[in-house]
Amino acid sequence: MVLATTTSVRDAGLLEAILPTFERETGLRVKVIAVGSGQAMELGRRGEADILIVHDAEGELEFMRAGHGEARRALMRNRFVLVGSPEDPANARGLDVLAALRRIAEHGSTFVSRADRSGTHTRERRLWSLAGVEPEPTWYRESGQSMSATLQIASELRAYTLADIGTVLAHRGPVELEVLVSGDTLLVNPYHILLPSYARFAWLNAEGGRQLARYLRDPATQARITAYGRDRYGEPLFEGTAAEP
Repeated sequence: MVLATTTSVRDAGLLEAILPTFERETGLRVKVIAVGSGQAMELGRRGEADILIVHDAEGELEFMRAGHGEARRALMRNRFVLVGSPEDPANARGLDVLAALRRIAEHGSTFVSRADRSGTHTRERRLWSLAGVEPEPTWYRESGQSMSATLQIASELRAYTLADIGTVLAHRGPVELEVLVSGDTLLVNPYHILLPSYARFAWLNAEGGRQLARYLRDPATQARITAYGRDRYGEPLFEGTAAEP
């Protein structure tokens, strides 16, 4: 069966920690396709994935309204953070995220965007809009790559970028970036499971997709998600949300 998921979930190492148990218990082999949320939902629209894990709330709701999905279920959350070089040339540290983005734009400091239709890219574009800023090509760079690759590029350029905390912590060693803005309510990052429209695509593994969704939302798996990373990074990378209303 095919799981289309965001690169941030893969890059944080979570799937390696929780999928083997599911495969042993069910005998199913899960093929993971890690792409941006927009690309993952496109695979769902074309009947090329049996289950999706995404983090683009507006895109998810549109996916459901258009009849592409059988169900949307809460899975977990973490948070976005604004990271940059320790020098912080725009003096963005400690500001709220919109003020920090305005400061980066005013200073003309280099900002690296994923620019890949991912949930992170969608949130970043929304934040620029809320900040009243249209990024300019003189300082705004587009990587078109995954979160981990974008962090590496930002580190090499001594630039700023928006990232999820899970990927930041998982790549703390090789990447020389610091968390400058965190905790803003605009940076909450929820992830959902989408089950595609099995009625439209008879070839999909409907039972496998539903089984995996149940497993991911099971209290035991949710506890593992919430604990993941605490021993290695000093804090969990995600927080399970399946039990929330």
